[in-house]
Amino acid sequence: MRKLAAYLKPYWKAASLAPLFMLFQVVMELLQPKLMADIVDTGIAHGDLRYIVRTGLLMIGISLVGIIGGWGCVVFSSIAAQSFGTDLRSDLYKKIQTFSFTNLDKFKTASLITRLTNDVVQVQNVVLTMLRILVRAPLLSIGGLIMAITINPGLATILVVTVPILILTLTYVIRKSFPLFSRVQKELDGVNSVLRENLSGVRVVKAFVRSDYEIKRFGLVNDQYTDVGIQAARIVSTIMPVMMLVLNFSILAVIWFGGIRVNSGNMQVGEVMAFINYMTQILFSLMIVGFMLMTVSRAKVSAERIEEVLGTETDIMDRETASGVSIKIGRVDFEDVSFRYEGAGGEPVLRNITFTALPGETVAILGATGSGKTTLVNLISRFYEVTEGRVLIDGVDVREYKLNALRSGISMVLQESILFTGTVWDNIRWGRQDASDEEVIAAAKAAQAHEFITKLPEAYDTLIGQRGINLSGGQKQRVAIARALLKEPVILILDDSTSAVDVATEALIQAALRKLLKNCTSIVIAQRISTVLEADKILVLEQGRIVDFGNHNELIQTSKVYQDIYYSQLGVEVV
Repeated sequence: MRKLAAYLKPYWKAASLAPLFMLFQVVMELLQPKLMADIVDTGIAHGDLRYIVRTGLLMIGISLVGIIGGWGCVVFSSIAAQSFGTDLRSDLYKKIQTFSFTNLDKFKTASLITRLTNDVVQVQNVVLTMLRILVRAPLLSIGGLIMAITINPGLATILVVTVPILILTLTYVIRKSFPLFSRVQKELDGVNSVLRENLSGVRVVKAFVRSDYEIKRFGLVNDQYTDVGIQAARIVSTIMPVMMLVLNFSILAVIWFGGIRVNSGNMQVGEVMAFINYMTQILFSLMIVGFMLMTVSRAKVSAERIEEVLGTETDIMDRETASGVSIKIGRVDFEDVSFRYEGAGGEPVLRNITFTALPGETVAILGATGSGKTTLVNLISRFYEVTEGRVLIDGVDVREYKLNALRSGISMVLQESILFTGTVWDNIRWGRQDASDEEVIAAAKAAQAHEFITKLPEAYDTLIGQRGINLSGGQKQRVAIARALLKEPVILILDDSTSAVDVATEALIQAALRKLLKNCTSIVIAQRISTVLEADKILVLEQGRIVDFGNHNELIQTSKVYQDIYYSQLGVEVV
């Protein structure tokens, strides 16, 4: 929590004014029981109506002043807390944007969403609480104790017994509930994870009639979340009965011993009433402090989760010696590259990969699922760092480029075509914001997307739903290809990006790419053999190794693996 306190510094004025206004309100509230006692002991006892009216009007005036103090505290504490939350959420989001794929693999999407939303809200609420209630409660407790002692020091000894009982109860509850609050946040991660998967794949769920299964799966994690929450609530709920028991016994003791003092002439009735009020304020304030400390303990868990993200070292960053020079030629060299995912055991995902892709060439990568194709191309843009060996672009190790310069020269169309909420214009321009309408249309035509776009309800002005929900798989792929082409890359990486497109359309896209990107280095991952037939070079991967290398004519004669793929897809047996 201390590390996050720095986010309050820019708003120190509002954070300082809030407690001051609250102090003002507390002082006004502490005066009320004393004035009430004066009305009873002086005004009513002596039948002085003028004194009663004058004191009553004073109490009303003090209440109005107290309301102003409370209003000021609410306004300034809200400004400070909301601004704190906004800046924290913004920095957390910026930090996540710097993460490499390795960092993202560690935290998981659902957990990051929880940290950006629920955890930030928990911490933000604590800041608001501390500026309001955690200021009010201690001031009211201390002020009430002072006022009680001034009325009758002997009667105030009752608090010596009651206050420790409350403090011990609160300490016990906080210590027991803290581990449960940590589990609550983890279980919430699980709920968000299942919820996200289900909503993203709702069409698959319906297609396979698995709604009942998904409902049970969600019910399981939801019940686990509920059970932990109930455990925490059960412990917290012990405070109120203990508090009311202590309060009622305290009032009974004050009435008993206060009545004795009134009979002996050592106290007046109004003073007993005022003492009961002050004691009630003190005990309720302590109870509120306890509740707030439990809120703080829960927020501490959230703060630790936030700090874990903010404190994570991004493992892929610009080196001090990195150059801001952009990619010019597009030659790609893999020199004895091996790669292993962080924390993974067994054999590396990629082993001793060596090949060269020259400017203007199309290099295709074939291999079974899990052979390391996608991992290989992710190393080019430094989404992951090589474990051994080097990846060179234009003869320079990719680690010697600044990340922005490196990735600006590379366009990627990933396996899953991700589109964003916005118009078709917006999604294609996502690769280059300053592109003209004519350039966008040219890129769409090259990607064979222009024809279907013009048939949409509002053509290029049609709004695309989240993740391209209102487009087919093939349409999304073509828009994604258009987005990549508009960037005019030096290196183009297509990761199985035409899998949802028919063979005829794929042929048209390939022809357009060869024409439009004559000098561009293209690296194509494909499952269909028809995609790679005209590639200049074909890499055949098997279990992370290059087992065969060459063009189609060479591999069809020499590579058993390539022959098997060719035969299985085209139905032509090679002798």
